[in-house]
Amino acid sequence: MSGMHRNRIAKKPRRKRISFQRMVQLVSAAILNGYAAGFAKGSIFAGPSKAVCVPVLNCYSCPGALGACPVGALQMTLGTRRSFPFYVLGTLMLFGVVFGRLACGLLCPFGLVQDLIHKIPTPKRTVPKKLDRAARFLKYVMLFGVVVLLSVFVSTSAGITPPYFCKYICPAGTLGGGIPLMISNPALRELAGALFDWKVFVLAVILAACLFIHRPFCRYLCPLGALYALFNRFSFYRMSLDHEKCTGCKECERLCPMAVEVTREINSPECIRCGRCKASCPAQAISCGLSGNASGKIKTQKIPSAPLHKNE
Repeated sequence: MSGMHRNRIAKKPRRKRISFQRMVQLVSAAILNGYAAGFAKGSIFAGPSKAVCVPVLNCYSCPGALGACPVGALQMTLGTRRSFPFYVLGTLMLFGVVFGRLACGLLCPFGLVQDLIHKIPTPKRTVPKKLDRAARFLKYVMLFGVVVLLSVFVSTSAGITPPYFCKYICPAGTLGGGIPLMISNPALRELAGALFDWKVFVLAVILAACLFIHRPFCRYLCPLGALYALFNRFSFYRMSLDHEKCTGCKECERLCPMAVEVTREINSPECIRCGRCKASCPAQAISCGLSGNASGKIKTQKIPSAPLHKNE
């Protein structure tokens, strides 16, 4: 074989394999929105599974949705003022205690949308640390202010409490529910007004931000992410960093979609357990699983040597 032919073979580009994270995201999106007939008919699935809360944002009004969005269910239950949302909160707290924000990184369809848009070649931007830290508190305002307090205390003159977050903000609902229904249902298009225009504007701003900032909605606005973040530090599923193996290259921090300081606080409330830090670590210093200590660090212990004999 000639040297030129060998060089041609060596230069042949390798096909990129789909990552584990992306594979799980795609499977999750297909399962959660598996009612394909809904998109064709412009109708909403109303089977028994629609009473089951899924662990991620997935609009009840999405034509393909097979389950209920936990944020929407939480608002509707609180808005009735007749019962406490034990089932919804219990489901979310169980998932949070076991997995932390793993649902954000692996299962959320809108997280997948943000990841794919960010891959479009554009100049990427880093948000200044002070502004970034302050802006991250907005998602807690969304959770406790918009989702909880407005649902409990603010109702219309007719005594109806609308799901404020779903109605005025949620971009996942606009993308998965509002727009598909508008496309397939001419009667709804005639009824669309300023509120739908506002929701499309919010969606457009967030998707445009995704071109330059990784997962802006997850970082700054998602109330479900805020709830799971409360459990991240002590959830059973954890990330671990072996400081003895770590070389300090910080490749993990460069690729982290949530801008977590991995080498300082790997189990930060902002970590979405996507696994990119582990996959990118050249020293294989990062691990994950249903074990680990509270600091997220692997502690090594020295084995004591056997005591010397008195006569030695």
